[in-house]
Order: sequence, then C-alpha cells, then structure tokens
Amino acid sequence: MAFFGAALVRARVQAMQFDRRSPRRENGPADSVRGAEVLELYHHGSSVCAAKVRLALAEKCVEVDEYHYVDILAGEQFTPEFRAINPRAVVPSLVHDGRIVNESTLICEYVDETFDGPALMPEDPYERYRMRSWTKVVDELLHPACADVTYVSCHRHIVRRLSPEKLEAYFESTPEQSVKGAWRQRKRELVMLGFDAPDIDSKFRLYDRQLQAMETALTDSPWLAGERFTLADIALAPYVNRLDMLGMDGFWRDRLPHVDHWFGRIRNRPAFRPNLLDWCPDELTRDLREYGSQSWPQVEAILGLA
Repeated sequence: MAFFGAALVRARVQAMQFDRRSPRRENGPADSVRGAEVLELYHHGSSVCAAKVRLALAEKCVEVDEYHYVDILAGEQFTPEFRAINPRAVVPSLVHDGRIVNESTLICEYVDETFDGPALMPEDPYERYRMRSWTKVVDELLHPACADVTYVSCHRHIVRRLSPEKLEAYFESTPEQSVKGAWRQRKRELVMLGFDAPDIDSKFRLYDRQLQAMETALTDSPWLAGERFTLADIALAPYVNRLDMLGMDGFWRDRLPHVDHWFGRIRNRPAFRPNLLDWCPDELTRDLREYGSQSWPQVEAILGLA
C-alpha cells in the first residue's frame, strides 16, 4: 500500500529511532519553498533505489526536511516500525506531509509531478514512453540483477561479520517478497556460496547487455530518452555508479564509448556527488571498492574479457 493516513504515519515516524542525519552531511538551506509541508526520506547510503530518489529530488531542487538513515546491512529495515511504513522492508520511502509514497520509480514521478522545478519527464507522449521504457527495464531486470551483483561482489563479506546468531536472524528477517521474489533464500545463497551461487553468471551478463543497450541508445542522442536529461538518466545513473564504486568500470571502459561519455556527463552534474557518493559512509565506500576489485577477475572471466 502506497499511502497511509497522515495521523497514523506521524505517530509511526515519531516512534522510530533511526538517525535522521547522513553520516557525512547535514540538511542544507532550502532550494525551494513549500510552505508548511514536511518532506522526509528514509534511505541508505549504498541503496541504488535511494540514490535514484535523492538524485531526482536534487535535480528538481527540492529540499528534504528530515533524512532517516536506515542501516540495511544491520537489518534496521526489518523492524516493525519501519515495516509499518514500508511493508516490503526496502528503502527508500518518502513521507510527504504525513503521506507515505513507496517504490523508487513511483517516488521519482511523484516528485516531478508534485513540486516546482525543472521538468524531469518529457511532455511529448512518445518521449515519455521512451523514458518509461528505461525505468521499466531498471525495475524489472536491472535492479534484481544489481542486488545479486552487489551481494556476491561485496555485501556478503560485510554481513558475514555478524555473529552466527545475528546472521541467521538477518536471513530470517528478510521477507520472501522484498527486493525480488524468493529474496530470503537467494540472499542466503549469495552470502554463503558467493560466486558458486546458482545462476550468478547470468546476472553479470544481463548487466552487460543493458549497458550495451544504453550504448546503442546513446549513439543518436546525448541522453537515454532523447535530447533532454530525464528520469531515464536518473534511473540508470545509480546502477552504472554501483559498478564504478565496485571498481568494475571495465564493463564499459574501452568498450562502450557512448556510455563512458554519458557517465562522465552524469558525474559532472552538481547533484551527482552530494547525492550518490557523499551519503555512502567512508567504511562502506572502502568495502565496495576493496571487495569489488577483488571480485573483478571473476567477473572478467564471466564476461569473456579476461
């Protein structure tokens, strides 16, 4: 369910104990004025979906009043308080003046349609179709693959720092329908088996195919849906950035020049670093780079690049 009653949501939010600040960043001055409305974001530093929403808010010049940092690697998303806000136990969740909006793609469209600022969706129906074709690919294909890629390359090493009892509780707290179907069992396979987990090779190949599709689209236009920067670019940026943070830019470096140039333009946008890099805690940034780089030779072999 995307929306709850405002009074009920306020009571639930007040009961939660999550840190409302980033480990590295405090709330800044307002970029836009919304009157007395309150905007809150529940998120995590390494979540690609949360990064997508932070980037959309920043590109729209919308200030978030309160950030609630939910440590998904410590299992804070599984608490009853947070699951009352997001039953799937995933981030992000946006609370706008007491109303809950879940699902990152829907949040991004909600932000664009609700607040003043630069338009992030094309007015032309066909161009909007092109934009939504990319966001659909992210939701249905790339995001589930990214979950496997991230866990097998990095996060499995982090969660295995937990004691055996806490690790088992972490697995058991994962809803079956969360990041994707049967996620509880899949997460266990990824953490315990690593690159020996069933079907892991196909996830890296799917990622590669989507990057090649981007290369084709970017041959004729600077942005994925045409001549303008849109939610399509915002949707894909965190997923390419995830590979970059894992030290896996070999997916496109010297192979996909249009993707390389596109990502360079993305990285040069003022909203990029504050919303995709600076929110990620230093230790987690180091873990992503270290464990990802250690995994790259196996990925190279999977892709036939070695």
